[in-house]
Amino acid sequence: MFKDSKAFSSFSVNDLAKAEEFYGKTLGLNVSKDDKMGILNLNFPGGGQTVIYPKGDHAPATFTVLNFPVGDIEKTIDELAAKGVQLEHYDEGPAKTNQKGIAGGDEGFGPKIAWFKDPAGNILAVMTEG
Repeated sequence: MFKDSKAFSSFSVNDLAKAEEFYGKTLGLNVSKDDKMGILNLNFPGGGQTVIYPKGDHAPATFTVLNFPVGDIEKTIDELAAKGVQLEHYDEGPAKTNQKGIAGGDEGFGPKIAWFKDPAGNILAVMTEG
């Protein structure tokens, strides 16, 4: 039924201008604004897309809404920190993070992964590729 569908994901934010600044400038993503629809499109290599839409009664997601696989997580985390992005730290469970904010890898929890939030409080992740 949907095997040929060009599916996409979406999530809400409380301030579209802040989201455009964060995703476009801070994270360096290809962001296009659809003024007619009042949304942002995050455009990824290979044709993937995520839609960000404003919602007046926005509540941040309590789960990861977007994952960014990278070749060098340590370098990426340093670059995020240099841009003022703060990593989340978790002290319990299988996703317990180290001092730098990374879970996994040597700790036995899948790939190395670190979480951070967008200006609307949605949870994003950076993780090792593969």
